[in-house]
Amino acid sequence: MKNKMIKEYTRIQNGLFAKVSLENNFKMEEILRIAGVDIAYWEEKGFHYGTCCIVVINFRTKIVIEQSTSNGEITVPYIPGFLAFRELPLVMEAVEKLTMDPDLYMFDGNGYLHYRHMGLATHASFYLNKPTIGVAKNYLKIENTPFVMPENETGAFTDIRIGQEIYGRVLRTAKDVKPIFVSSGNWIDLATSTEVVMACINENSRLPIPVRLADIETRLARRNLISK
Repeated sequence: MKNKMIKEYTRIQNGLFAKVSLENNFKMEEILRIAGVDIAYWEEKGFHYGTCCIVVINFRTKIVIEQSTSNGEITVPYIPGFLAFRELPLVMEAVEKLTMDPDLYMFDGNGYLHYRHMGLATHASFYLNKPTIGVAKNYLKIENTPFVMPENETGAFTDIRIGQEIYGRVLRTAKDVKPIFVSSGNWIDLATSTEVVMACINENSRLPIPVRLADIETRLARRNLISK
């Protein structure tokens, strides 16, 4: 069963990859609302559940202007490299609850930095029809390629190059903190992805504000759902 799923999922991802563009389809001044997306899981009585939280901020003021949550049973098994098929239903359910339309989505996870360049941020873009960015806390090692640690300075970065291609970027958002791993999702280039991420950093975290707040909300939502 799992082998059949992998074959079908690979076919779908390869088809979508042909439509990926690592060029901006917008102007920076058009970006007013940025959504951060995160998902948390738990298991109960042999069943797997998840909750997705989306937090939308005003890109200029960094103030939260809306948030939504969805939760439910997870029926797709965890298969490395195919996380989008497991998480997208919850993501889209949370998106449908928003009353406003974000201009850009930022995911707690990867985008182009993926075995087939189809991390959740990239995959989800085709359903959202919006530019997306992947922001991961941990490194997804591909083809056993290590990353190069950037200098210990705010905004320092090194590119993740695998073969002759750049998959993403190791970005130190503040001095004396661990770096994060940024990759384009779709319809945005890596330089702009980095610029947007750095513009959403404050003194509270190494993570950009939308992703950090979405991460906090998913943990709270999971805790509340488990307690019930």
